Amino acid sequence: MISLLVSAIAPLLDKVIPDADERNRLAHEIATLTERQAHEIAKAQIEVNQAEAAHRSLFVAGWRPATGWICASGLGFNYIVVPLGNFTLALIGDSTIIPTLDLSEMLPVLMGMLGLGAYRTYEKTKSVAREK
Repeated sequence: MISLLVSAIAPLLDKVIPDADERNRLAHEIATLTERQAHEIAKAQIEVNQAEAAHRSLFVAGWRPATGWICASGLGFNYIVVPLGNFTLALIGDSTIIPTLDLSEMLPVLMGMLGLGAYRTYEKTKSVAREK
């Protein structure tokens, strides 16, 4: 998309700016504009994340641990509670079957959180983690 933008603007730059170096500088400036903007947005999001994590209120700083506990509860329900419950019901002669949850939307969130947690642990073991 950036190359399309630069290729569309290049003929205009040729007509307006006679200096080749200045044209190249402006074309490069246009090409890197979206990358710089994405970088600024990422930096702003990091600042928001740090402010949220440092907040004293559980309703602000506690959403990440709560998400982890919800994911762990869903996983535990599906792979521990349901099989044991169905086994117990079968032992007492009840034909009721407890259905499992659809984890297709929850597992990517859980795997992402576990991956970030593992990366953080790796940083700490290699003594490269920044502590405040």
